[in-house]
Amino acid sequence: MEISAVHLNQQGLTLVELVVVMAIVGVLSALAYPAYSQHVLKGRRVGAQAAAMDIASREHQFLMADRSYASATTLQSSGYNLPTSVSPYYTYSIALTASATAPPTFLITMTPINSQASDGTLTLSSEGVKAPTDRW
Repeated sequence: MEISAVHLNQQGLTLVELVVVMAIVGVLSALAYPAYSQHVLKGRRVGAQAAAMDIASREHQFLMADRSYASATTLQSSGYNLPTSVSPYYTYSIALTASATAPPTFLITMTPINSQASDGTLTLSSEGVKAPTDRW
């Protein structure tokens, strides 16, 4: 008499297979999450850069119309607000200088807040100087 092997129909995963899959997913997510976080930070930074450029454009319009640059309060009272994609992550300020012997200037500072705080401050001057250069 010959003994035949009985083929069992296996359904589902064994505990070892499940642990292996979880380990692979864990390693992949540990590698991918930091890259994703950096990508999100850079994307938000681009929004802040665009907002700073928009503010600079508005400042030049104010200079042509009023012969002086506008403060942040003046910009806000004229209807300007940071875009909703930028305002949860950045605040802005405008430093104005004026003298009798030199033309007026401004310096826009975009300060990161909340989850963007580790990204660093961005500045844009009336002469178009952007700092820090590695963030623009």
